Amino acid sequence: MNRLDELRRRQRASEEGGGVERRERQHREGKLSARERVELLLDEGSFEETDKLVTHRCRDFGMDEQVIPGDGFITGYGLIHGRLAYVFAQDFTVFGGSLSETNAQKICKVMDLAMKNGAPVIGLNDSGGARIQEGVASLAGYADIFLRNTLASGVVPQISAILGPCAGGAVYSPAITDFVFMVDQTSYMFVTGPDVIKTVTHEDVTKERLGGSMTHNSVSGVGHFLAHDDTECIQMVRELMSFLPQNNRDEAPRRAADDSWDRADAALDTLVPAESNVPYDMKDVIRRVADDGYFFEVHEHFAKNLVVGFGRMDGRPIGIVGNQPAFLAGCLDIDSSIKGARFVRFCDAFNLPILTFEDVPGFLPGTAQEFGGIIRHGAKLLYAYAEATVPKITVITRKAYGGAYCVMGSKHLRTDVNFAWPTAEIAVMGAEGAVNIVYRRELQLNPESRGAKTAEFRERFANPFVAAERGFVDDVIEPRETRPRVIRALRMLENKVDTMPRKKHGNIPL
Repeated sequence: MNRLDELRRRQRASEEGGGVERRERQHREGKLSARERVELLLDEGSFEETDKLVTHRCRDFGMDEQVIPGDGFITGYGLIHGRLAYVFAQDFTVFGGSLSETNAQKICKVMDLAMKNGAPVIGLNDSGGARIQEGVASLAGYADIFLRNTLASGVVPQISAILGPCAGGAVYSPAITDFVFMVDQTSYMFVTGPDVIKTVTHEDVTKERLGGSMTHNSVSGVGHFLAHDDTECIQMVRELMSFLPQNNRDEAPRRAADDSWDRADAALDTLVPAESNVPYDMKDVIRRVADDGYFFEVHEHFAKNLVVGFGRMDGRPIGIVGNQPAFLAGCLDIDSSIKGARFVRFCDAFNLPILTFEDVPGFLPGTAQEFGGIIRHGAKLLYAYAEATVPKITVITRKAYGGAYCVMGSKHLRTDVNFAWPTAEIAVMGAEGAVNIVYRRELQLNPESRGAKTAEFRERFANPFVAAERGFVDDVIEPRETRPRVIRALRMLENKVDTMPRKKHGNIPL
């Protein structure tokens, strides 16, 4: 056999992976093969594979008789929307997608190239974990990857799609990356599986409930996006990439906006209910302001009292944060503080302006929150906003009470432009609570005066004008004018430069 024939044979063996039968098993389980996933992720015909002929070095436990070129991992680079991206995909049909010393080196190689060339890294995870036959060598491979995840954090976007099992030490690489996608019923993540948990703690739990996609999207917050199948998941990854820059020195890709920049929307004038305790959907506000009414939500199922995601204004991608009055009255709690802080820091790392819509009555009260560390966790959101140097714009639609007012992108945290709607209520607390404190003795003597005192307090303080008089909001605007005013502010802030004091890094209250 000549060398050309040998090359073709090895390439075919690599492309075959674990063979037709195992690929068909993947399909029966509702999963795509590793190569199908890569082809779907990247622009057609753009994939360039690296290390296609790499094989493992293990000679124990009969492994020397089981050698497949590529060793169960597909690595390389290609284009997404015409822009460079690096990708690795675990092939579950080869040794269960387990990580060996050599395919860890394959991943590290593309991650190193991504850092040198300033392009995103996308991991398509479907693996049984470390290759047991290789012992510490496979564990060392995970640690090599973790290091690169950490060094690349805030330098290039890192995306993880969990398209099958991801257990044990394998979970920590996705956890360090910026966004985690999961697929309903076919993907799961956990540090220890149901059998170990039953042995150690005597808890009886299914794989799906312990580490399934909905668990991590709604309870733990590990997952950011939930898809119904592999195809939808990968299309969502491509959609996310359309909002992100290539690296921390780059600008996000802009597109021509069909939506007029100066479009006014009269429906916003009546969107906030007259009664301050009546809920409304902040997503309605976001969609009426953003280009073409499009909002790509992140963490949709987790901590629903805070909404975060991406949109475009005047064709420019931005990060959007909003309190959600339709859930827990928009209060900040532990989960929403962590969710918001993580998102704000991502936007700041990758030059995405942050638009905040504020309607927050305060931090959620209760022993569960206090014992759980709401002080520390709430400080994360405060820290993230204060630290961010990208353009920051805040619109107060209704309530902005107490410490939560300070936290949600207030002027005092270096926010560049702060607007308030006429419905805004900016105060230390709500009128009823304030009256109970300020007029306590008077109310004891004359309880009938409570209504008048509450109305007086609301008229004097629960409005945006006191804050406007002090310059804490730059303008009180008609709600219908929100879109053009925000876009003008973004244009003004186009070349904003802000800095942090010289230091190695801050000590965020983790």
